[in-house]
Amino acid sequence: MLAIHGAFASLLEPATANGDFGLYPARNFRITTGTCTDCPTIRQALWYFRDETIAVPVSGLPVASFTPGVHAHDDVRQWAAIRETSAAPEYPPLVWIAAPQILRHASIGADPRELHTAQGVVPFAPIDKIPLNRSYFDASSIAFFRDRALTVRGAPGPDGFVVRTFWPEGWGVGPAAPPPRALPAAPSEPEAMRALMREAPRGGAQSPYQASTLWQRGKSTEGDRAAWVGRPVLGFMVNGAQGDDDEAQGGHFALVTGRVQADGSIGNWLVNNFYSLDVESEKGIIAAPLPLDNYLADLNSGQGWYRPTTMVVAVLRDERAAALVQAALNRVFNQFYRHQLEYYHPNENCASISVDTLRGLGWSVPARGASSRLLAWIGFPFMAIKERSIGKAKLGFDYLRTDQTRLMPASALEEIFGSLMAMTRGQQAADHGVLAQMLMEDMDALTYLHFPQFPSSRAFGDAPAVTTWEYRSRIPNDPALVQIVPVPPRPFPVALRDPDLLPHTLRPSDYAAGLWGVLTIVGIPFVLRRAWGWWRRRRANQ
Repeated sequence: MLAIHGAFASLLEPATANGDFGLYPARNFRITTGTCTDCPTIRQALWYFRDETIAVPVSGLPVASFTPGVHAHDDVRQWAAIRETSAAPEYPPLVWIAAPQILRHASIGADPRELHTAQGVVPFAPIDKIPLNRSYFDASSIAFFRDRALTVRGAPGPDGFVVRTFWPEGWGVGPAAPPPRALPAAPSEPEAMRALMREAPRGGAQSPYQASTLWQRGKSTEGDRAAWVGRPVLGFMVNGAQGDDDEAQGGHFALVTGRVQADGSIGNWLVNNFYSLDVESEKGIIAAPLPLDNYLADLNSGQGWYRPTTMVVAVLRDERAAALVQAALNRVFNQFYRHQLEYYHPNENCASISVDTLRGLGWSVPARGASSRLLAWIGFPFMAIKERSIGKAKLGFDYLRTDQTRLMPASALEEIFGSLMAMTRGQQAADHGVLAQMLMEDMDALTYLHFPQFPSSRAFGDAPAVTTWEYRSRIPNDPALVQIVPVPPRPFPVALRDPDLLPHTLRPSDYAAGLWGVLTIVGIPFVLRRAWGWWRRRRANQ
């Protein structure tokens, strides 16, 4: 087998040899792991990736920092206020590439253990399934990928190439503009986006990949389309509901940056994935910036194995807006790894962290308001009694009280799309700032991308729930039928906590618990005492 290894080794290339990571040339990174001792990356970030393959900026490049002693979103606002538009791009602390090598233009042949290339045949095996993962690559996956041109990420093993990611090379944007399509008829543009996400059964989980142009500045000509090559992009991605995890009915949100490539490839666009650091994901997910093909197609952690995906992409004439967003997210990741910003599903989740960053940069993404503040307050004691848990009552309170664009990924995408379409007409909200102005001036097209779910042993997913009420309607009333994947905690080491970390601020549910606690301790005895006095007076008058 050593001879086979030598034969195909020349077909592989390092993950940093060609192309980009989003807006950054891949050659400006080096491959390592989180155990490195000379990386320009904060120690907290390296701790999470000590057993993972990462790419870090080479020496001498500006790497994103952070401001000590402030909340992550205050850090973004303060940094953006003094940042020069022409400032050099600040590199991310790391990019999670997961595998050190790439095999391009491959296909699975008649033998499902072989990858065929123009230069020869490469034996392969998929990377092992994570034990907690409930499903995996199977015969249906082989059938889906067979005879497609693939980019494959992995590492050489003793018996061939150990594959971590299969990515269809036909999924792309450019070099010409995708075909135009009209928005579905709807009362508003946000609702038209919802109709797009739901136009196919199960949110398009089993529909083909689709790329279309929803808007383009001016009249499209062949020259205009050719000019797309090299254009920077800013993408807004929502992954749908999972088919076998009721906690994931709301979907997942991420911001994406990159460039239109001459061959139309999008696998190297950079996805900024915020995910809880304090649990061991059953899929092996770790919050990080990572290439789009890894984000969607990693055999364990790829979102494309669990649900369909929608992305709206703004094609820009200048990179300044995308660079501003990416640089800000790089700072947020530093604060996230440090635990200055901690993941809390009701209001510090994938959607809220992303939307708060956009708003902090000067784009007033319209808010939809809370699901119901009144119900949150009134329902608190009933939830506590029903669940026999103050903690669950507090969680439910915070869900109901959070602005829906910060809570529900689909809601965030709908409002972002509506705001972008308003910008195409020159409409600018009074409180828009720098980022919104950049987008209004630089946006040349809006494209819509639909990614199906990869077939595997997992149930197919669906379009994401848009509201908390829809989310609740999808969950079985019988608790025994609710599908939840238990995951172990991943405690943050005390030794990694920097001294400047701010103390935890009280959440809205803390005030609700306090008020209802006072009413319970003081109010109920008071009511009982008044009732006792009324009963005694009544008896005395009889």
